[in-house]
Amino acid sequence: MTVGTLAWLDRLVEDIRRSGYAIVDGVLDAAFIACTRDAMYAVQRDIVREVGADRLARAGELGVLRLMCRFSDHFLRFLEIPELLAVIDRTVSPTAIMHLQNGFILPSFPPGEQPPVFQSTYHQDFPRVLNGYLASVNVLFPLDAFTADTGATWVVSGSHQRSEPPPAESRAACARPVECAPGSMIVFDSTLWHAAGSNTSGRDRLAINHQFTRSFIKQQIDYVRALGHEAVLRQPPRTQQLLGWYTRVVTSLDEYYQPEERRLYRRGQG
Repeated sequence: MTVGTLAWLDRLVEDIRRSGYAIVDGVLDAAFIACTRDAMYAVQRDIVREVGADRLARAGELGVLRLMCRFSDHFLRFLEIPELLAVIDRTVSPTAIMHLQNGFILPSFPPGEQPPVFQSTYHQDFPRVLNGYLASVNVLFPLDAFTADTGATWVVSGSHQRSEPPPAESRAACARPVECAPGSMIVFDSTLWHAAGSNTSGRDRLAINHQFTRSFIKQQIDYVRALGHEAVLRQPPRTQQLLGWYTRVVTSLDEYYQPEERRLYRRGQG
């Protein structure tokens, strides 16, 4: 579907309800994509310097970049994209917070030689099925074409809101790569069973994944503490909210006994 077409958001919500995922074409322009790609490679170098290549390798991940916005404010601009905000508002509510933002620089390997890692096995990003309650959604932005050859995400259509993984025969029959152009936006129920594909294209495949949850669910990373108060307060109010500024936990009686407008956890953040 394409933004600007009649009732695109209604169609997206219905596709997620029925199949567990939806694709929106043409959300990011070429200039923003190019800037993001450059920023990701720079952040990758920063992360390797800070954490160490050996320690990253032991984590059992492949090309994952965490906490990118601590190294570059560019990644906070994703939280200002109107289409992304519209999706959040219609799915996990206007008071949702960002559970995570991860970059992926998936390297290419000859067929059959990609190392086995968790992300390439079928899994749920939110492994909590709550009687059909939509508590979490993912918003994934491909920066390269997503095809079977570049390692597009594979999904099992209709497998969301189910605790048990799909049987092997169901995966064989229903799993498909989510193929789309660079700059598209892939939205899926975070209980959808999915896996990263194998990149055999001969070049890196880049993408950025976001997960947004209801505000009472703890974030994977405490972005407010990780970025610091000054950095968070430089952002627009909606970005502050998505980073968790209004869902902080008090640490003293002084913080608890504050006027409502100064409380760390604001009323209505449910």
